[in-house]
Amino acid sequence: MKKAHLVTVLGREIPVRSAAQPEKVQQIEQFVNEQVEAIRTRLTTADPQLVITLALLNLAEMYLDLQSRCQPDQQHDVRFDQLIGRLEQVLAAPGLSRET
Repeated sequence: MKKAHLVTVLGREIPVRSAAQPEKVQQIEQFVNEQVEAIRTRLTTADPQLVITLALLNLAEMYLDLQSRCQPDQQHDVRFDQLIGRLEQVLAAPGLSRET
C-alpha cells in the first residue's frame, strides 16, 4: 500500500506517495539531493530548473548504464545454447549415459 511521504529537494517540500519504507524514501531523497548539490556547486548561478534537469540527465545516464550491464548478453546466450546442445548430443550418443 502506498503511503504519503514528504521529501525536500532544493529547499522545496514535495509530497510523494510510495509503497517503499520511510527509510528507503529518505535514502532516495538523500541520493537525489547529493546529485543536485554536486551540480549546484559547479553552477552556482544556474536556474534551479536547469540544475534539476542536469541532475535528472545524470541519473538517467547512470540508470541506463546499469540497465545495460544487467541485461543478458545475447551473443553469450546463443553460444551457451549451442554448447549445451552439443553436450546433449554427445551424451545422447550410444554407449554414454547421463547417470553417474
